Amino acid sequence: MDLITLNVRFENIHTFSAVIGVNDRHLDVLGRLFDTTIYTKGDAIKIPAESKAHKKHLESIFSILIQLIDNSISISERDVIYVAKLVETMDKEEILSHYINRVEITKTVTGKPIYAKTINQKRYLSAIEQNDLVFSTGPAGTGKTYVAIMHAVRQLKNGNIRKIILTRPAVEAGESLGFLPGDLKEKIDPYLRPLYDALHEALGFKQTNELIENGVIEIAPLAYMRGRTLENAYVVLDEAQNTTKGQMKLFLSRLGFHSKMIVTGDLTQVDLPRAAKSGLTHAIEILRGVKGIEVIEFERIDVIRHPLIQKILERYENEHH
Repeated sequence: MDLITLNVRFENIHTFSAVIGVNDRHLDVLGRLFDTTIYTKGDAIKIPAESKAHKKHLESIFSILIQLIDNSISISERDVIYVAKLVETMDKEEILSHYINRVEITKTVTGKPIYAKTINQKRYLSAIEQNDLVFSTGPAGTGKTYVAIMHAVRQLKNGNIRKIILTRPAVEAGESLGFLPGDLKEKIDPYLRPLYDALHEALGFKQTNELIENGVIEIAPLAYMRGRTLENAYVVLDEAQNTTKGQMKLFLSRLGFHSKMIVTGDLTQVDLPRAAKSGLTHAIEILRGVKGIEVIEFERIDVIRHPLIQKILERYENEHH
């Protein structure tokens, strides 16, 4: 097989090892993304001659990864995929700047920093800091809810708010939740698992449970928001595409002083009856452009999944064409 060598230079063995990944994992990830095999010989990186069309693209990716390692930024498979996507639309300096000027959201319970992973997550954070009401839309896996919860935890730790309220419409059970066995907490929990997972990462099980027991963190279905004004609170409404116009109006009118509201949802995943318009779609239409309200739209580039999942989804999508 004819191989061609990429024009890539490594300063030292440490950089080389970090860029190719443990057991060449990063090379495998890139190989999957580009439908090719990437080889190493000494510190040279080679690809089959028939993959020549990808040569420039791969050289740009390796060049950026090398500079990240040389700036003491550790890279994961997730970063390799994200850099490969960004190279298509952004110049090298912008990509390096995103990584070098990282924005910390908060720390995990063990003290490890949690950074905004994508450029849109950074924009989202800055929108949350500057506005009292932020809508974020886009596909699952973009960090819409996760970033909001992590930021809420930071505000709570800093004493800027007194309470975190996490809520979502319980559409599957017709909002009454009468169809599910068990007490309220057990009825709600399956829907709210991702919210608990994020809290456990930032606060640990023990502290999360204590804060819930003391009412500092409240996790409740949307129906329980009726008749309340939320002051000094950080409120996250998740899966908001499944609210009706009435529910959304009721929710938004709960906003109190010194509070923030973050409304997240995926407009392609509406589970409402056919005729009903999503309250999220409607709210964005009528509120876009109001001072103090911002809309952040996440895109598919922000979904950083294993390359195999990307291939699986592409095949399913192509099947319908």
